Formats: sequence, C-alpha cells, structure tokens
Amino acid sequence: MPHAVVQGRKLYYELHGECDGPPLVLAMGLGGSCRGWLPLQVPDFSQHRRTLIFDHPGVGNSEPFEADFTTRDLADTLAGLLDALSIDRADVLGAFMGGMVAQELALRHPGRLSRLVLVGTYARPDAKRRALLELWRDLARCDPPIDVMIRERLLWTLQDETMEQRDLIDSMVEYFTREGMPMTSGVFARQCDACIGHDTLDRLAGIRSETLVLCGRNDRLTPPHFHRQLADEIPDARLVTFAYGAHLVMVESVESFNRTVLQFLAEDR
Repeated sequence: MPHAVVQGRKLYYELHGECDGPPLVLAMGLGGSCRGWLPLQVPDFSQHRRTLIFDHPGVGNSEPFEADFTTRDLADTLAGLLDALSIDRADVLGAFMGGMVAQELALRHPGRLSRLVLVGTYARPDAKRRALLELWRDLARCDPPIDVMIRERLLWTLQDETMEQRDLIDSMVEYFTREGMPMTSGVFARQCDACIGHDTLDRLAGIRSETLVLCGRNDRLTPPHFHRQLADEIPDARLVTFAYGAHLVMVESVESFNRTVLQFLAEDR
C-alpha cells in the first residue's frame, strides 16, 4: 500500500489516472476514509484528471495518531503530502471537514492550490452545529454500537426521500457495520473538535483561488445559508445548489455533481 512520510508519520494515499495537468485532490470529510471516493467520484474524475485521494492522520490506512489537531494542522499535513509527492500545485475538492481543510490550505499555502471546490461545509459553525458535533463527539467517547452512530449520522446527511428507501438504508447500515469505523472513537472525537473550532469567516476574502461552492438544497447538516456565506465572502466564488440532494449530494445527485465539478475544472484558466 502506498504511503508517504509526512511530518514524521505515514500517510496513506492513492493516485488514479494518467492525465496531464494539475491533479485533483479529494479531501474526505468527518468520519470517512478515502475509500468513500472510490465508487462514484474516482472513476469519473480520473478519466479527465489525475486524482489523488488520501486518509487523514489516524484514519484508514494512515498511521495511528492520537494527538489533538485543528483544521489548520490538517491543511499543513495536506501541503506536506503534496511536497512528498512532488506536486507543486493542485485543484482541491473538500467535503465538510475536508472543505474546512481546503479553506485553510488556500489561506495558509496559497501557492499550492489552483482551483477550489467546497462541498457541504462552512466557514464558522453556529450554535446548532456546535451542539450537534459536541453530541457526536460525546457519543463516540461512550463507544456505542456502531449501527447507532451510523443511523444517527444518516439522519443528518441523507434527504427525506432517500430515508424512505428502507432497503437501501438497511443495506447501508449493514455494510458500514460490517466494514467497521475507519478510525478509533478518539480520532473521530478529535475530528469533531477540529470542526467545532474551525473558523475562517473573517479570512475568506484572502482566498485567491477560483472557487466553486456546491450544496444540496435539502442539506440539514450544513444548510444552504452556510454555502451562500462562503460564496459571498470568497472573491468571485460561484455557488451551485442542487435541487435533489442533501449533505451527501455527491451520492444522491452523483451524475450532476461530477459533471458540474469537471466543467468547472475544464474552464480556460
């Protein structure tokens, strides 16, 4: 399995595709491993761009990591991965926590990032988001049955129409229960803390990368007003809201989502 040594720790990554030009980096969100990109995004994206996926510290096949961290720390880790792979500049797509990491990468390492795609994320959490993440953090520390955590998160990430498909939901719960969490409960709790502490709102005007903000209209975890705020504060950013889809819009509207991302990345620079 390919690993790069970043900040003295082994970080797992995969590179897909043989296309020229800057690679597309996919930064995973809270609680997920890079394997989540493989079924629906990597096959499409890698036909047009070299596509880099990776596991955050302590996640999946990356080296265990038990220290506290922030989204700034994770952005520095991603910059270190680009260094290790001799990638000067990349386009970056980040979802939820991955979108927070991407914002910090654009602010802290502007020379490394060409275009930016932010999905289902925010610049600063409100009281409800903080309370929810604190609940998830505290639940994780109690080590509940994994299916309880899965069902709790699905309630916040899928739209109502998808939740009505009981066979689909049951199969998803069964699959994730069988596969197990890709990180310890401690790492998940620290990811929650990183999302709670994330705050770029007063610095967004400093992002100079061309930016696309993507949102599912029925997103309950990060409702559309968070995305409008990002698009308003980042200079010349564009906002696209998908009529069908919630927080997991990249799953529920996969064809439209992938097409929109590729069109943005293919525009003349």
